[in-house]
Amino acid sequence: MAIVDEAASLIAAARQKQVRIARLPITCRPRSVTEAHAIQDAVANKLGAAIGGYKATAPASDQARNQNGAYATATADESWSITEGVRALIFDTTIYASPCTIPSKEMPQCGVEGEIAFRFLCDLPPRAAPYAREEIAAVTDAYPAIEVVSSRFASPEKITFPESLADCVSNGGFVFGSKRADWQRLHLAELKVTLIVNGEAIVDQTGGHPTGDPFGIVVALVEMMRTTTGVSAGQFVTCGSVTGLRYFKPGDVCEVRFEELGTAQLSFSP
Repeated sequence: MAIVDEAASLIAAARQKQVRIARLPITCRPRSVTEAHAIQDAVANKLGAAIGGYKATAPASDQARNQNGAYATATADESWSITEGVRALIFDTTIYASPCTIPSKEMPQCGVEGEIAFRFLCDLPPRAAPYAREEIAAVTDAYPAIEVVSSRFASPEKITFPESLADCVSNGGFVFGSKRADWQRLHLAELKVTLIVNGEAIVDQTGGHPTGDPFGIVVALVEMMRTTTGVSAGQFVTCGSVTGLRYFKPGDVCEVRFEELGTAQLSFSP
């Protein structure tokens, strides 16, 4: 499809050149989740990038959205709300084990979100029957994680949600801590979480996940992928911000701590 190819070429070039563009031309601006997903896939093909994981969302209640920020980006002429699961690709070249240092020139926005993530221990291939929650939980480990936010758009707050989704919802990178295999005994929605920057706690709270069910996002992703490619062993899925999106500066050291789950840390080199 010409629209998909044109948009993917522009986003892929922005990634390769580490530049930011105003927005996609109206001739190739996606108008649906389906088109945005297709553009993501085309970008991956143009970059020759393997898929190391996904960031995913699923419908949240109005109350959750009001507390944590809407999943969809709205503009003056177009309002969006999530009525279905969506996914954004995380390329394997942007996945880092904690602790790590990321050059700020590669992630100039220095955006950070503390999240709970999971990793698949085996393939969950396409099939006709849905996967049960318990079936998926049996083949996943949990991780403390940080999503690094860095948009390919100069003013991401001014674009439509499908444009943002085409750009993997501003995903720049992903940092994971140590795995927790026995995570099912934890009350994930009620974990104490602390975001520490340069030794100072700037977020210290209990809970905060937008849907109240981080693992429910994993189930939604598997169901979505069940009708296409499925998911593969080793891939991550990160399940939405618990700390909210925070922006920092080159030289900052950021750490997210989930009580009982663990810690992930990154620094942005000057």
